[in-house]
Amino acid sequence: MKNPQLFLLHFAGGSCYSFQFLISELQGFEVFALELPGRGKRTQEALLTDFDAAAQDIFDQLLAKLTSPHFVLYGHSMGAYLALQVSRMLENDKFFPAHVFVSGNAGPGASVATQRFLLGRSDFVDELRKMGGVPEELFENDELLDYFLPIVRADFQIAEQNTVAQSCVVQAPIYAMMGSGEEQVASIANWGRFTTGGFQHSVLTGGHFFIHDHPVAIAAILDDQYRQSVLKRAAGPVSAVADT
Repeated sequence: MKNPQLFLLHFAGGSCYSFQFLISELQGFEVFALELPGRGKRTQEALLTDFDAAAQDIFDQLLAKLTSPHFVLYGHSMGAYLALQVSRMLENDKFFPAHVFVSGNAGPGASVATQRFLLGRSDFVDELRKMGGVPEELFENDELLDYFLPIVRADFQIAEQNTVAQSCVVQAPIYAMMGSGEEQVASIANWGRFTTGGFQHSVLTGGHFFIHDHPVAIAAILDDQYRQSVLKRAAGPVSAVADT
């Protein structure tokens, strides 16, 4: 049987290339790095700013690539919100992820709503610097910054105006990861409210982009948790997609 499919959902300002640091460690999966319009391989498409439209876009991409009943989703930051919403959409259509992985995010309702996407250019840049994850060289190149800022601002609007309902509960187990230095790390268990399939979490050293420091550990978590999910669900159907 071929490897399970793993669908990666990027953070604000990210693209299909955002998980290159991790993909080489994911030998046990068939990896698909999805991306929203307006960046990466979809530069010529218009940016989205609406969460529901973004979730539908990811949902459509995923279904077009889904060929196996054995699949999982992993989203970081903005991608974590999308992973939950898309998983609910999939389950509503009788496609059941074996596991949902989220990181860099304490989940819907865990923090006070913000509107950083409305900040002026200078304040917005300061906010990005504070979050980390963006090379300082980009801030020093006006041409690159002019290209990047509209993308990340649109993504902030998607994330900060997300419409994930408190009743958005999935059957898939959820595994959450956060950096020890993240502001909402104490609320990581909030993710447990959004699954009936079991919840686990871990905290790794680092800030919001701790993921770049722990590719081996993250890959091990994804592999181990997927294997556990398969064992637990071996007796029942896991998807409406025929195995190939």
